[in-house]
This record gives sequence, C-alpha cells and structure tokens, in this order.
Amino acid sequence: MKTGSWKKYFDVTNLHRPLILIWESARKWTIVGLVLMVLQAVMPLALLYLIKLTVDAVTAGIAAADKTAAFREILILVALTGLVSLIIAACRALAGIVEAHKSQLVTDHVTDTIHRQSVAIDLAYYEDPLYHDTFYRAQREATTRPTRIVSDVTGLIQNGISLIALLGLLIYLHWIIALVLFVVAFPGILVKVRHSNRLYQWYTQRTETERRAFDYHRMLTNLQHAKELRLFDLGDIFRNRYRDIRAILRGEKLDLAKKRANAEMFAQAVTVVSVFAMVAFIGWETIQGRMTIGDMVMYQQAFQRSQTAMQGIMSSLAGLYENNLFLNNFYEFLNLKPAVFTADNNKLVRPPRPMRKGISIEKVHFCYPNSERKALNGVDLYISPGEVVALVGDNGAGKTTLAKLLCRLYDPLEGKITIDDLDYRKYDLQCLRREITMIFQDYIQYPFTVRENIWVGDVSIDPADPMVEEAARQAGVVSLIDRLSNGFESVLGKQYRQGEEISIGEWQKIALSRAFLRDAQLIILDEPTSAMSARAEYELFQSFRQLLNGRAALLVSHRFSTVRMADRICVMEEGRIVEEGSHEVLIKNDNRYTRMYNMQAHSYL
Repeated sequence: MKTGSWKKYFDVTNLHRPLILIWESARKWTIVGLVLMVLQAVMPLALLYLIKLTVDAVTAGIAAADKTAAFREILILVALTGLVSLIIAACRALAGIVEAHKSQLVTDHVTDTIHRQSVAIDLAYYEDPLYHDTFYRAQREATTRPTRIVSDVTGLIQNGISLIALLGLLIYLHWIIALVLFVVAFPGILVKVRHSNRLYQWYTQRTETERRAFDYHRMLTNLQHAKELRLFDLGDIFRNRYRDIRAILRGEKLDLAKKRANAEMFAQAVTVVSVFAMVAFIGWETIQGRMTIGDMVMYQQAFQRSQTAMQGIMSSLAGLYENNLFLNNFYEFLNLKPAVFTADNNKLVRPPRPMRKGISIEKVHFCYPNSERKALNGVDLYISPGEVVALVGDNGAGKTTLAKLLCRLYDPLEGKITIDDLDYRKYDLQCLRREITMIFQDYIQYPFTVRENIWVGDVSIDPADPMVEEAARQAGVVSLIDRLSNGFESVLGKQYRQGEEISIGEWQKIALSRAFLRDAQLIILDEPTSAMSARAEYELFQSFRQLLNGRAALLVSHRFSTVRMADRICVMEEGRIVEEGSHEVLIKNDNRYTRMYNMQAHSYL
C-alpha cells in the first residue's frame, strides 16, 4: 500500500458527525442505553470469576473430607452464577428494546431532515441530474445507515468496556497476550475499511444506473403508467431492461464481495493461529502448576471473550467508517444551498397590501439549469392591480417559465421583477409567495378528502373554515361534491379504501378552488380550463371578474375562448413578447395573434 493511502483508509475526522446525530435524535434513550451497556460489559467479568471459583470448588471438593459442606459451597456459587446470568439476560433484553426505539428515532429524525431540506431547496435543483443522484443516495441511506450507526456505536462502547476489564485480567497473566490481541485484529479492520472505500466509490459511480433501474420498477408497478403499459404492451420490454441493468449491478457487486472474501480468509487464518497458540500457552502454564484448573478455565474464557470484544470493536469502527462514508451523501444533500434567497434577512420587507402600482417585469432573461437556450429573452410586462393579462403562444414560447418567475420559484439571470417599484428580492420570500396563488398545468391530485384538496391552497386557515366551501362554490364544483358519498369528507382517488375517482375536468375544478381560496393579490392560472367542457368553462368565466374581486390575474392558455375575456393579451414567441393588446386590437392588427386565432376558429368550423 502506498504511504499516501493510509490517510485515505483511516481518516476518521468526521466520525463525530454520526455520534452528534444520534445524540440530537434520542438523547434520553442514549443515556439509558449507556447505563445498560456498562452493566452488560462488566457483568461477564463477574461471571467469569464465579465460574473459576465454581471449578476450583469442585476440584477441592473431590478431595474434601466433608462432601456435604463442599457441595453447599458449590451450590452457593452455582446460584450466584445463575443470578448473574439472569441479570445479563435481562440487561440484554432491555438493551434490545432501547436500541430498537433509539434506532427508529434516529431514522425518523434523518428522514425529517431530508424532508425539510427537500422543501427548502430551489426548484432549479430538480432539473439537475446531479441533484437527483445526490438526493437518491441521501434518501436511500437515510433509512438504513443511521440504524447501523446506532448498532455500531452500541457495540463499540459495550465491547470497549468489556475489553478494558478483560485486559486487566489477561495482562496479570502475561503482557504479551494483550499485544497479540491488537496485532491479530489489525488485518480484519484493514480488510473492512478497504472494502468500504471500494463499495462507496462503486456506489457513487453507479447511482444513475441504479436510479434508472428503480424508474423501470416504478413504471412497472404504479398507477400512473398502468394504462399505457398494458395498451402498448410495454411490460416485457421494461422487465427485460430492468433485469439487464440489475444483472450488471449484481455482477459488479459480486466481484467486490469476492475480493473481500479472499482478504478476510487471510485475516481469519491469523486469528485462528493466535487462538490456538494462546490455548497451548495457558495449558502449559497449568501443567507447570502456575495456575489452577479454575484459573485455566477463567483465562481461556477471558482470552476468547477478549478476542471477541476486540473483533467487535474493530468491526464497529469499520462499520462506523463505512456508514460515515455513505452518510457523506446525506451531508452532501444537506449542504445544498438555495439560489433563490435574500442577501440580508434583517432588511426584508413585506409586500404592500394592497398593491398600488402593480407588478413590473423589466428586460428579464432566463435559462434553465444546464441549458444554454434562453427560455426568456428580454421580457417586458406590466400587470396593474385588478387587471387580467393573458399569455398566448406556441409550446416552449416561455409562458409557464414567466409564471414561475412571478412566483419567485426562480430568479432572473438578467433584469428584474418589481412590486410597486421595489425589487422582488427585497421582499420576504414567504410573505411574497403568500400574495401569489397559482394553479399549474400539472397540478397535483392529492389522495386526500375533497376539503383537504381545496384547503392546501391556503393552509393558514382551518380546514373547517367556511371559506373552503365558498371557494368550491366559486369554482363551480359544489354540484359534484354533493354527488359524492361523503360530500366534502370524501377521499379522492383509488389509492385508499373508500376513495372515489372523478374526471380530469372535475379535478381541474378542485384545483381552481385552491386558487380562489387564498387571499392573494395575484392569481396565475396555467391552462385553467384545458380539461373542462365548453359549458363548464363558459359558466366559470361568466363570473370570473366577480371571482377575482379586484385582484390581478395572469392567464396562460391555448384556448382563445379563455383569453378573449382578458384586458390585455400578450403573444409570446421564443422567449419574447412580440404582440400586445386587447382581443379586438390584435385581430385588427392581423398579425401572429390573428393567425393563431383563425387556426383555432377553423378547427371548430
């Protein structure tokens, strides 16, 4: 091994992090566990001594004149030995309960931390393949590594206490025994640490491949893909692709396991030789009369237990090293920093309520992560309070991108967005988003009750608030809810028992209810009626102005029946606004808008 590689294999500078993690997650249970570990570590030493006394008492009793008295002494020692054994068993059982509870607390704490970070980071990360690798590794390790760390720390402390006690006894016999214990344990830990490094490097390199296999598994098993999977006969194709990927991964992991097994054979050979050498030494000392039969049994048991404790310590250290390596994925995920932030939290202000001048988009440029194509290329737009503005254009023109920037899910690369002449970035982010509500084209169909599906639009109010039902009325979904078995308390979707399925158009009305629920100053609707019938759309927009109640609105739509009611229509093309005006003005201009409108009108004719 090269000299420089020693640090690579024995760099334990970060091993304190999992210990802090355990302490933060389950402080009280950790203290109880430590007490039980001390008892489990010390009591076996007392058991060894009682066994020695019992063997010596039996040896002396063979030659004793008073056999009854000798047997009484043996019975007392046997009873004490049994009592100590029961105490050890009770401590082991209690420790198992404590460790199980502690492991769950640690796992839940880590999972909650991942959830919190997932919500906190920017939307831009979700469009970066490297992020998905990082998240996949962090999520996967969070369910197993913390539990293993708890087990490793427990074993390390317990075996450490046992070893200290047993070493005192063995050193009394001969100091060389303690040295032998450490020497024979070294090859084992070296093998484990080197394997951990190889496994970690392989796993890091193969994360994307494992994600691809998981995606095939997900597509084969979930509801979202079930229809196309059957209609287009994709099942066998996806199954074969999954098996091919798993075969590659399985073969590579098997090669790693073979290398580890060969190295461990050498380490085990060293251990076996040392065990029998110590047995021979203790036997020689007994024959020479330098120890009794009881001493021989005690020392032999002490050596074997010391070796077991030493191997346990080395195994725990190697386990901690490996688990800490893999927890680097967890900490790498936690170290991700949001790009959408404000430089000085102490100078943040709340958005004006009500807006007086409105929202201004000034020369905004934007590219998505890992893309050189400009999704927005110098956009200028103004939305006054109470005004309805519509965005139209081909797919990829930048309409939804602009809506995302207005929600401050991203920040512009160039230019700025202001409310009442103050830059978006000067406002408190949470307060700013409270003033905006948006229904996305790919809105979520939550497997919740109808009430909860609407309530998620404004979780600051109570789900039982009458405003929830009023929002449903505004979106024209009350008649649907009345037909459901439990009204507002009906569970939507078929994922759970007693769930009820509704049509896509009806789901869209539920989603619209969320937008009407929040008391925001800007409503953004991305294809708000794409799945609705013509009648439902007509009924909704007949009262749309009243529903807005003076709030500004941005409509993103391909349906000209929707955009006609806007005060102003903006036509987007290649990330720019190329036309602007009312429906009548744009038709009179006879340009891009007119051509798009006529194409859609001809399809109806």
